[in-house]
Amino acid sequence: MLQLDQDLFYFINHNLHFGILNKWMPYWRSMYFWFPLYIFFISFLFYNFGKKASIYLLALSLTVGVADTVSSRLIKNTVERVRPCNDEKEKMHVRLLVPCGSGYSFTSSHATNHFAIAVFVIFTFVEKRKWLKWSLLAWAASIAFGQVYVGVHYPLDIICGALLGSGLGWLGAFLFEKYFKKYSLITEGV
Repeated sequence: MLQLDQDLFYFINHNLHFGILNKWMPYWRSMYFWFPLYIFFISFLFYNFGKKASIYLLALSLTVGVADTVSSRLIKNTVERVRPCNDEKEKMHVRLLVPCGSGYSFTSSHATNHFAIAVFVIFTFVEKRKWLKWSLLAWAASIAFGQVYVGVHYPLDIICGALLGSGLGWLGAFLFEKYFKKYSLITEGV
């Protein structure tokens, strides 16, 4: 399985490179690139839902915080998989488009965090806004894919990160809807 993972990494990292993606993907996968979207979403929530937005955003932040901690601190430090761009045998073959980073590779925290956001929002906000469901999943998947494209993660890192983030996003949404139902945004008519 690890050989297949490496082969898929090299296919994506070498064969799928296009001029425009080489320029955009380093930005696309950066959290700073998405700050305007985050600010818009936060502003939208406060404008439309008032005080409810504070509790909702706290629950979303806690969900992402747990997802990031599990991925970055617990799993990465337990598995200790070296990033492809830091692997002494492999790094000379990696097309690296961003700084490599010194942390471990498995699981991708980018994938974990963005899928946690997407799934939490899907289960707590998107019920009446079905068109957003696929947009959110495509957004999270494209950021995760970018991690392989720029050379800092293997595909298995992002697949497992996506599964972890999705599971924790669902759990956060479930707990929020169960214990903080009066702050739910699903029933709102925006």
